[in-house]
Amino acid sequence: MYYKPRTNNTKQAIKNHITQVFEQIPIYGEKKVHQQLLEDGFKVSLNTVARYRQELDLKAVLAVKQVNTTIPIKAHKKYSYKLQGLNISHANHVWSTDITYIKIAGGMVYMAAIIDWHSKAVLSHRISNTMDSQLVMSVLNDALEKHPHPEIFNTDQGSQYTSEIL
Repeated sequence: MYYKPRTNNTKQAIKNHITQVFEQIPIYGEKKVHQQLLEDGFKVSLNTVARYRQELDLKAVLAVKQVNTTIPIKAHKKYSYKLQGLNISHANHVWSTDITYIKIAGGMVYMAAIIDWHSKAVLSHRISNTMDSQLVMSVLNDALEKHPHPEIFNTDQGSQYTSEIL
């Protein structure tokens, strides 16, 4: 015999290691996983890694390129955090807003919401496939139409809250 055939234990060890690499670094594709296996002492071809990855139904997480959706105003003053220790005693005293990322099958959507700190009620929210100032403005306008104006409007001062609307 010219070669020693691989045993099922070796195949399983390679599959286990491929799974481990994918779990540790989910952005790795087949080439990087192959390189990692070689560094870890496994003698395996790129095609074998590709075949095992397919059998294990492992898919790399694709990095999404960040797109700048707003133009920050350089002269806009940043305010220090003034709410620490503040006694919030009534509704519409302090509103707070933020944007959260929601992963879906086709990519990413963004949800902006405004809450009243006293009641913890969500006053307005919107979901959009773009994260820009218009998303923030639509949520704010909706909240202002339905509720009395707050005394304090708190944001993280991100670019969507401090930018010119495109």
